[in-house]
Amino acid sequence: MAFNLHNAQKIWKTVSKVPAGKVSSYGFVADLAGLPGRARLVGAVLQYAPQEMSVPWFRILKSNGQLAFQAGSKKAELQTGLLQEEGVVVMSNRVKMKQFGWTPGLGELMELEY
Repeated sequence: MAFNLHNAQKIWKTVSKVPAGKVSSYGFVADLAGLPGRARLVGAVLQYAPQEMSVPWFRILKSNGQLAFQAGSKKAELQTGLLQEEGVVVMSNRVKMKQFGWTPGLGELMELEY
């Protein structure tokens, strides 16, 4: 996949700000990274994050709280396990966004300036 490295770095930086025990959506990450309407790009770029960055890809979900992976798949099970280790409740391949959604404060938003 060919993508703009600068945009990828903005996405990885944004995702890295999502704290343990919280989740966010692909669309919200795209918005915060200055890439509105590019939710699919976020999903595509996350799989290319350098391992040394330890980008918490598993904290990013569809806007309705659903995992992007098919229920019962190995990736869905991995994501569910990683989220549960952080105290995030996953039921029927979905997380309650109102309960576990990340709402960044002003300080966090200032750190995201690109």
